[in-house]
Amino acid sequence: MKVLLRLLDKVRPTFEDGGRLHLLHPAFEAIEHFLFSPSQTTITAPHVRDPLDLKRFMSMAIISLVPCILAGLYFYGLRFIAIIVVSYAAGLTVELIFAIARKEGINEGFFVTGILFPLIMPPAVPLWMVALGVAFGVFIGKEIFGGTGRNLFNPALVGRCFLALAYPAQMSGSWLAPATELGGRVLKYVDGSNLDAVTTATPLALAKQGEFVSTAHMFVGNVAGSIGETSAIAILAGGIFLLMTRVGSWRTVVSTLASFAVLAAILRHAQPDRFGPVLWHLCAGGLLFGAFFMTTDPVTGPVTNTGKWLYGAVIGATTVLIRNFTGYVEGVTFAILLGNIVAPILDEAVFAVRLRRLRSEG
Repeated sequence: MKVLLRLLDKVRPTFEDGGRLHLLHPAFEAIEHFLFSPSQTTITAPHVRDPLDLKRFMSMAIISLVPCILAGLYFYGLRFIAIIVVSYAAGLTVELIFAIARKEGINEGFFVTGILFPLIMPPAVPLWMVALGVAFGVFIGKEIFGGTGRNLFNPALVGRCFLALAYPAQMSGSWLAPATELGGRVLKYVDGSNLDAVTTATPLALAKQGEFVSTAHMFVGNVAGSIGETSAIAILAGGIFLLMTRVGSWRTVVSTLASFAVLAAILRHAQPDRFGPVLWHLCAGGLLFGAFFMTTDPVTGPVTNTGKWLYGAVIGATTVLIRNFTGYVEGVTFAILLGNIVAPILDEAVFAVRLRRLRSEG
């Protein structure tokens, strides 16, 4: 690492003001900060800051996604790798353009968004749509609000929502039956060609027709769906790790799943012939993935503990309603984006109640 540090010190003048590549200074700074702790110190209070805080959050989030990433590689092979490469290339390009325009560094937070977006994509989605979706998500979902830490919405979900609304036919027809072994037929489909022969319906789409896929198959991941959302066991392994590291809020996760389960159980009890079992719905679609890896985003969610409980309740209940009473087979994306909207309101309400209580006690 010392050799790499000396190399960076040697080329640094080229990227600083007056250097030939000064316009690319944000990219150089992002690489340097990704590899090493920043050497800057704070001028004003608060002075107690951990320079590894952002890296720790980013690293723990990516590590928690490893089981889902491995499952995606197992089921979809090189097709998944191609989607990841396009996601990072397109998203980092948008980040770099804004960093240069604002004369700021590239925030390392995109490394999480860049891998989250491929995991919520259908495996057979055209690569140009991947590039368009992640670019739209970063631009509209984050950069127009001022960049990382100022965004109201989760950028990855904004990109997916855009693609679902703008290209519904391609998004709903891009599901692949997962391969049972790494390689095989999936490796032929890196470019997205000849996919009609292996496309299939998702469990939630089949449920709309009255056909319920085995819960055991959904638990393992041997069903069609978004790349990182089909294997419940992989999601639980990574999600529990995320909660154990305290990077994700357990309150939000528990509230989301509990509110979903309670409302789904009520509907199941009222009309068992129409609504599916609770456990089945918990494993189907992107609920588990969204609960563990999307609702726990510290930027777009509430900061108060009470707000987190309410936030999860809104998302879980809304997901049930969208799934069962609208034309959409999946409701997690829209539910979380709705939660992003009300998150500041929930915190404001919690603060107002606390202030009123303190004043009455005083």
